[in-house]
Amino acid sequence: MPAAALSPLPTQSTARRAVQLDLPYQPVEKRALPPGRPREWYITHNRRLKAMRLAIALLDSGVYVPRQAHNDTIRSTAALIGVHPPSDTTCHMVRALMRYAR
Repeated sequence: MPAAALSPLPTQSTARRAVQLDLPYQPVEKRALPPGRPREWYITHNRRLKAMRLAIALLDSGVYVPRQAHNDTIRSTAALIGVHPPSDTTCHMVRALMRYAR
């Protein structure tokens, strides 16, 4: 048997069984944001971080398509992982992240 047939393809999983993810997630240690930026920058930055956390949690829970991620689904996921309920703008950003990550 050739050696190439023994190695897994890059997209194949080498795990023997499915790995369960733990909830609730432990947030990473927070660091201070850089000083001297306009207030709008901090708001946008925190909104992006929140949208990224929510998109990851949705993907982990089995919501893979932005069509499935309605505002109420995103908000219930936020409650599940311990994040404040997102605004409509943040929900839109979550769907955009899921769309462009494909």
